[in-house]
Amino acid sequence: MSNARLVYSTDGGRATLPKAGKGRERDAGPPLPQAPEDGWVRLWRMKGGRGGKTVTVITGLPGDERQLDALAVELRRFIGAGGAVRQGAVEIQGDHRERLQQKLGQLGYRVKLAGG
Repeated sequence: MSNARLVYSTDGGRATLPKAGKGRERDAGPPLPQAPEDGWVRLWRMKGGRGGKTVTVITGLPGDERQLDALAVELRRFIGAGGAVRQGAVEIQGDHRERLQQKLGQLGYRVKLAGG
């Protein structure tokens, strides 16, 4: 019977090997807006490159990656939405610029609404 063809194999193969240059990195994604380093925290509303979803991007926050992560957790809990720290900026899912402006003002930051 020559009807014996391979149906499934646990051997390594093309499907199990990682592809070079493929895969999502933490900093992958659309470019973030560049704002001057003037001490102001800017809140941007962005849609591009996210499948039509709106996000609020917070740029100009002082601190290192660990401090930004801690602030991002606090802001996400305050808003009740997801988000991430990417390229030195905090992204919060949805358009929450007005609420975030008030919260960051209470935390002692000088805040401007920027972008669309």
